[in-house]
Amino acid sequence: MKRSTKIIAGTAFAAAVAGGAGVAAASGGSDDGAEGPDSAISGDALQKAGAAALAKTGGGRVTGTEVGDEESYYEVEVTLGNGHQVDVQLDESFAVVGSSADVEHPDEDAD
Repeated sequence: MKRSTKIIAGTAFAAAVAGGAGVAAASGGSDDGAEGPDSAISGDALQKAGAAALAKTGGGRVTGTEVGDEESYYEVEVTLGNGHQVDVQLDESFAVVGSSADVEHPDEDAD
């Protein structure tokens, strides 16, 4: 079963988004927003995508981003206060086109 690769950030930049929730800076990619498939979102696009995803989830923090996801133009992974993760799918205009709980099933890794 194919699982998408998430590019996770280890540092955060100070940005008050959606009621004070921060957006984690994703590593990789260029600053001009021109990304390739499976690249992290960066620059202004990161701010816009993070704000849209946090508005959809009602808060949390951005813990991963991807441009060129197989399901949408942008994917933003949000970790909620309870530790659950939600993948928010966005189009090129940062409009939400879907979301799903990011749940790993124990049998996915079994060989």
